[in-house]
This record gives sequence, C-alpha cells and structure tokens, in this order.
Amino acid sequence: MIEGLSHITFVVRDLDRMSEILTGVFDAREIYDSGARQFSLSHEKFFLIGDLWIAIMQGEPLIDRSYNHIAFKIDEADFDRCAERVRRLGLDMRPPRPRVEGEGRSIYFHDDDNHLFELHTGTLAERLARYRELEVVQ
Repeated sequence: MIEGLSHITFVVRDLDRMSEILTGVFDAREIYDSGARQFSLSHEKFFLIGDLWIAIMQGEPLIDRSYNHIAFKIDEADFDRCAERVRRLGLDMRPPRPRVEGEGRSIYFHDDDNHLFELHTGTLAERLARYRELEVVQ
C-alpha cells in the first residue's frame, strides 16, 4: 500500500547549476553526492527540502516545456522574497495563470532543463472552499 511520496528525481544537464537552484530558491540541503561512484544511471546528488527527498541525476534535459510541474507551499509573507530569489538566479519566471480570488498566489519558473516549478501560497482546503463558495453564487 502507498505510504506517501518517497522522492522526486529531476534529470539535469548541469548538476552544479541545479544544486544552486535548489539551495538558492528552496533552501535545500545537499545530503549526498555520488561523485565518481555510480550506483544508479549517472552521477547523482540528493537534497532535502524540508523532509522531501529530491534527487538530481546528470543527463539530457527535457526537450519541450509543458505545464506539468511540482508546486511547493510557501507562506504569503515570503512571496516577494521567493520571487526575488528566482529573479536573482536568472530563472525564467512565467506569468501566473488566471486565478480565482482567494485560492492563493503562485510564482512559476522553469529551470535550465525545462522543468516547471511553482511556489504557491494556498492550500487544497482553501482552494476547495473557494470553489464551493463560487458554485453557490453561480
């Protein structure tokens, strides 16, 4: 039976650049670097963002961009600080999608390998409550 999320792996061209993004935007802590050893498909590094295990492996980047993404929860009070971190690293910040007022705000950005990330201030419960309110009005 599924117990929860184990880890997320991103295949990236430049491990050092992705390390900079993970530590610079997400306050990730590097906990492992395979270095010259190869236990998996390629050179890899492991990070923790909170208690979420993020693996990065060296390889070819995604060819195309899409809306497939991973969203990390941030506090509303940290929104501007997070946006500045993304800008400082020169990442491609995307315009936010149209939103229903009250469902939270988001910062969307692509890394150098076409992975899309979102930093979001809302929660599932808040979004569903807002959607229910709007259904009553319509």
